[in-house]
Amino acid sequence: MRAGLRAMASAAVTAVVMAGCGAGGHGRGPGPDLVVRGTLPALPYGGPLHVRTHEAGGSGTRALLAASGAAGRALECDGTIFDGGGPDPWSTAEGGATPEEGLARYFDMDEPEVPAYGYRAERRETGRVLYSFDVGGRTKAAVVVARDQRDRPGRGPETSASCDPAELPERFTATTVWEIWTGRDGSRVPVTRLYTSPGPDHCGWGPARFLGLGDRLYVRDSEGVLARDGFLGAPYVGRLRALPADAYDTGYRHRDERLWLTPGRATAYVRTSHGAEAWPRPKAGVNCD
Repeated sequence: MRAGLRAMASAAVTAVVMAGCGAGGHGRGPGPDLVVRGTLPALPYGGPLHVRTHEAGGSGTRALLAASGAAGRALECDGTIFDGGGPDPWSTAEGGATPEEGLARYFDMDEPEVPAYGYRAERRETGRVLYSFDVGGRTKAAVVVARDQRDRPGRGPETSASCDPAELPERFTATTVWEIWTGRDGSRVPVTRLYTSPGPDHCGWGPARFLGLGDRLYVRDSEGVLARDGFLGAPYVGRLRALPADAYDTGYRHRDERLWLTPGRATAYVRTSHGAEAWPRPKAGVNCD
C-alpha cells in the first residue's frame, strides 16, 4: 500500500467508488518493454533528483508535490499533478539489483495507475535515476529509483508521480476503471472534472455506474443495487419521456452518451441514441467499506 496521496475529485468519490475496488494495476506487471531507449526530450528535467519529502496534509496540489519530491517536479502536466508520493518500507529480498529492476519493483509493490511500459532513463545521478513516461514529448508519469534508502534496501522507487489519467494514452486508460469523456472539441476531459466508472464489486455495486462531476456524484442504478439499500436520494429513471425544459447539453461525450444538466444539477441526464436516463445523486455519507 503506497504512502502517497491521490488528488481525487471529491471525498465522496474516494469513499463510494474507489474504496477497496482495486483500481490500481489490475495485475498488469511490467513487461520487457518497461524501459525503452528513446530520444531525450529537447528540455529534459533539470532540477535536483534528491528533494526532501514530507506529508503536508490533504490531497491537493501542494500536498501531492510535498509527498512526491523530484518525481512530482519532473511532470509536465496539462493540468495539475494527480497522484504522487513514496512507498512503504520493504525487505532485502524486494529490492532490485539494477535501476531497471528497481523500477520494476515499483509496479510489483504498488500496482500504480500508470502504464507499465515505455519509460526512459531521463536523468542519472549517483545513486538515483529518473524514469519518465512521455506523451507527445511531455512527461506524464515519473519515478525516481534510488539505492539503499532508509528501510528500503537495494534499488527501488523513492518517489513517483503522475498527471491526470486523461493525459495518459487511451490504450492504457481503456484497461482501467476510468471512463474518459471528451469535450465539444473532442479533447479528453480530466477525471478530476468528469468521469464515469463501474461500481465496486465487493460491495455488490458492480452493476451500478458512477458519474463524478467536480465535487458531485451521480449513479446509474439500472439493477437497483443502491436503491435496495436505501442509498439513493431520488429514483433512477431508465427511460425518460422527455428531458426537463431547462436541461441543456454540456457538450460532454462518452461513446454514444451525451451529458445534459439543469441549472441546479440535482440530477444528471444521459442521452443516447436509445433515449434518455436520469441519474440521481446518492445520499450523503454513503460509503463502500
